[in-house]
Amino acid sequence: MEQVAVVIGGGQTLGAFLSEGLADAGYKVAVADINEANARQVAGGINRRYGEGRAGGFQVDATDEQSVVALAEAVDRHFGQVNALVYSAGIARAAPITHFQLNDFDLSLQVNLVGYFLCAREFSKLMIRDGVAGRIIQINSKSGKVGSKHNAGYSAAKFGGVGLTQSLALDLAEYGITVHSLMLGNLLKSPMFQSLIPQYADKLGLKPDQVEQYYVDKVPLKRGCDYQDVLNVLLFYTSDKASYCTGQSINITGGQVMF
Repeated sequence: MEQVAVVIGGGQTLGAFLSEGLADAGYKVAVADINEANARQVAGGINRRYGEGRAGGFQVDATDEQSVVALAEAVDRHFGQVNALVYSAGIARAAPITHFQLNDFDLSLQVNLVGYFLCAREFSKLMIRDGVAGRIIQINSKSGKVGSKHNAGYSAAKFGGVGLTQSLALDLAEYGITVHSLMLGNLLKSPMFQSLIPQYADKLGLKPDQVEQYYVDKVPLKRGCDYQDVLNVLLFYTSDKASYCTGQSINITGGQVMF
């Protein structure tokens, strides 16, 4: 049976790119997103390019336990097994700590951390049931290794993701299931980063059109992180070549973070 990958947050931006990249690498792909129309659109594009049945689009609210349980059941019915889970859902809210709203802090925890926990729990059950030496990959951030000014909620959740990844790796090692976090540098062209440019400009005392260059200058390799950089590393850690690696937080930061 062909391998099946589930991409949470696969209906847009980086998640959509990873869904398409996994399909190109030979996976069948369950594209799951809070926006069902987006998920179906991405899945439809994969089916047109790689053949009908290569992908399916599913709705999920990763922060809602019953929604995640229902997603796992639906994917199981549709594909029959799961070999890889990629948790690419994420959200960021920026504000100084003195103005950081509790609902924004909680939203960051729910989407970036609780959703990861729920999806890892439910899809690892399927892997264990079927005896699949699966792969669980969280899309994390360098903000999960170093604090981020005005990003308390995002950074706190991403630090939590590292601890959760290590704990999941220990729980699941006996089943041959490996778990990793990919610690991304600044995705300068992503909608999330672009949406925060006015706030970053304000905190840095820069003009908005100077913000991207400011972040490029902080990177030893002198460029932002691209979607393809993420896919390249993802494909290695979902492959058998990485079967002896687990519980790692892998930097994709151009040298900006090195530990």
